[in-house]
Amino acid sequence: MFGSMLGVRSIGSITLALILLASHSDAFQVDDDLRTEAIPAYALDARRLRSAFLDLYGRPPFLEERNVWAGRGLSDLLDVALSSVEFWQNWLDEELYYFLLVENFTPTSERVLKIPEVLAAGKIGVRDALHSIAICASFDRRNPGNDTFVTVVMEQLLGVTVQKIPRELEIGKRLYDGARGTFLGHTGSSQADVVRIVVEDKRSLQHFLRRECERLLRCEPEARDVAQWKRQIGRTGRKYSELLRTWFLSENYERRLATRQPQPNRIYVRSLFVDLIDRLPDESESQRMRNALDGLADAGPLRSVIARLLIDSGQVVLTKKEEIENPTQWIGSLFVRFLGRAARQEELAAFVHAFHDPECRPETVVYAIVSHPEYQTW
Repeated sequence: MFGSMLGVRSIGSITLALILLASHSDAFQVDDDLRTEAIPAYALDARRLRSAFLDLYGRPPFLEERNVWAGRGLSDLLDVALSSVEFWQNWLDEELYYFLLVENFTPTSERVLKIPEVLAAGKIGVRDALHSIAICASFDRRNPGNDTFVTVVMEQLLGVTVQKIPRELEIGKRLYDGARGTFLGHTGSSQADVVRIVVEDKRSLQHFLRRECERLLRCEPEARDVAQWKRQIGRTGRKYSELLRTWFLSENYERRLATRQPQPNRIYVRSLFVDLIDRLPDESESQRMRNALDGLADAGPLRSVIARLLIDSGQVVLTKKEEIENPTQWIGSLFVRFLGRAARQEELAAFVHAFHDPECRPETVVYAIVSHPEYQTW
């Protein structure tokens, strides 16, 4: 129902070239000559632009955004992104996945749904946002019972191992059941008090900053750095966006750009839609594809099938083969668009050679790139 199958012989030659050539050690090096005067605030070349959008928004840039931001400074992008509702919506999505509040456990309360809006407006800090997540009905349903609930709250919000502090766990369970007690040095007598005491514990923001550093900078922070960051963002975490700006303009982020890691299925689905049809998937499309991919130990083969179906769905607008006057230039633009880097000469030669095969269509070239393992990383 989605159109004809792609040319297998042409796909094979192109994909083989990618597999062989993408293993070169210099494939993802950062070019030093792209520094602006405001070191280390780099200009947004294709690699930095794509990665920054994926980190900030959980998706690649739309076509219009690529035209607007290409070559501009990352600092300018941060001015716009860190105060936007879309950025904080992506942050909330990441938090909900961290707490496993997805699918049937996705929060529906207005207090949680409004978190991106009030964070963008600076009306609350990240500590208040975490508190709203942990007291919502979905969190309670996801973690039923005093033992499970208190364990999850302590481990996921404080980063502690409850087996090492069994006394506090038992006290927390009694508070959950309505008894009065002193939990983590503070008095309480309810499930809500358990959450409040844990969220207000000094270790809560410290643990949050450690895992955010590992997510965005892909490195384990030193204890002294975490302590400094905690002072910087304030007691409620209201200045977290200022710290994020520092992170994105740091040498640590430049080192992060030299690494790649697999995209989660939800990011892969968004990337595919934005790259191929310049829009985000609607909730129905996203959920259906995520569910199919999340149910597999190895989602790679199904990802390739989804890419092929989307390309042949009639929604992807590509230049007709006979209208492509310069195949080298056209193929090179696809590497920049989909992989965030220029194609190497060997890759271009292999792709152009395959392009002239009568069985090769523009869709064949696009499929070869977006089905390759490199595309599924960022």
